[in-house]
Amino acid sequence: MSNLRVIISGGGTGGHIFPAISIANAIREIEPEAKILFVGAEGRMEMQRVPQAGYEIVGLPIRGLLRPLWRLGNLGVLRDFFRSKRMAKDTLRQFRPQVAVGVGGYASAATLNAASDMHIPCLIQEQNSFAGITNRSLAKKAQKICVAYEGMERFFPKKNILLTGNPVRQNLLNPNLTKTESAAIFGFDPEIPTLLVVGGSLGARTLNESVLGSLKAIANAPVQVIWQTGGYYYQQILEELERAGKPHNLFVTDFLSSMDHAYKAADLVVSRAGASSISELCLLGKPSILVPSPNVSEDHQTHNAMALVRKQAALIVRDAEAKEKLIPLALRTATDVAQLKRLGSNAQGMAFRDSAKVIAQEVIKLANQDQA
Repeated sequence: MSNLRVIISGGGTGGHIFPAISIANAIREIEPEAKILFVGAEGRMEMQRVPQAGYEIVGLPIRGLLRPLWRLGNLGVLRDFFRSKRMAKDTLRQFRPQVAVGVGGYASAATLNAASDMHIPCLIQEQNSFAGITNRSLAKKAQKICVAYEGMERFFPKKNILLTGNPVRQNLLNPNLTKTESAAIFGFDPEIPTLLVVGGSLGARTLNESVLGSLKAIANAPVQVIWQTGGYYYQQILEELERAGKPHNLFVTDFLSSMDHAYKAADLVVSRAGASSISELCLLGKPSILVPSPNVSEDHQTHNAMALVRKQAALIVRDAEAKEKLIPLALRTATDVAQLKRLGSNAQGMAFRDSAKVIAQEVIKLANQDQA
């Protein structure tokens, strides 16, 4: 359609921002002239990441509710919410979108509430298997709800649900990559089982402490280990490795800029259980051991992980048990060819392809219905 105008709102974490940008890119592929405006929360990650991706963004002075909910500070949070909703309405009047998209996070609550009040069609995208509080609150205002897991009717009206999966980084799907060239980037032998330990760009303390506590076992194992520590922990870990001695079969980095090579080199991945990470593991058919973060709302990472575990598509280690159990289990599993094959095959069976394109098509349909 000509003159398509779309508002996309949400953020706070990469797990919200990445799908939002992927949806925007997919809309532009279908409708190159589409006008897309993001609405985020002031001071949050989206205010940098979205402009870096080439899109304009407006910031709202919104923040999350404090726990427990009866804390006095929540009066200020509610004041900021209503102020943000008024600002969102002003933005909607100026931009005149045909459709509003919410991906979760504080800003989408104000923006999609405002859009619904103004009779602008709304679509929400829920990345997790346990719906977040923002998307649950918006469910009755949305004409379409795109989800990544089955059984989401316990949170949303069934008639509005569409199972689409989560958008993933398309550059991971490089059919020309070989394991030989990917292993070589890390100085590794492609014939030796390789374990990838990754805790996200900021790192994960539990995963890092688990590796540090198992250096002797790693050094004596017939495996190779790629370890992304995260920038926050990197210098401290280098000092620890200098004192303890770095195993010859351990590659350490603060950040993996070439995740496509890291995934290709890996026979087994140890990861947190964020929605985007899980979607990537499924799409690539990677066997994994998931360690859900205990520091997320409503323990949604455990719900994400268990959706795979129930289908024998991943193993799980609880955060509290990781220092003792994680690396010994990972070293055993990395050399168990039959189990790796089973986990990888089952994970790939849960994958969704072209999720961003499917969601973009639904966004455009809603805009068209509004104009009909």
